[in-house]
Amino acid sequence: MAEHETLSRTTGATVLTLVVVACAAGLADALRRRVRLRRRARHHAGAAPVPAHAHTHHGSPTIPRQRATGPSAETVRLTEAERDAFAVLVRRLSEGD
Repeated sequence: MAEHETLSRTTGATVLTLVVVACAAGLADALRRRVRLRRRARHHAGAAPVPAHAHTHHGSPTIPRQRATGPSAETVRLTEAERDAFAVLVRRLSEGD
């Protein structure tokens, strides 16, 4: 019985140690990414440039940056008859006919 208890304790301690190491690695990665994002935000805000080594990703995939502006607005000029027809359509839809 003593051998079984020792094996259980050893296995439990090993599993617990592996979980702690995995959590620590995940936390370190999350903090590293947060620091990298802050540096990048400061760089784009006009602060001092970020060193080149701060942008290395070690093979991890990244999401491309979004465009800062949206698509250009489109406008269509309507004739007086088209505007009246549109107003009638909007009125009908708002009344629920």
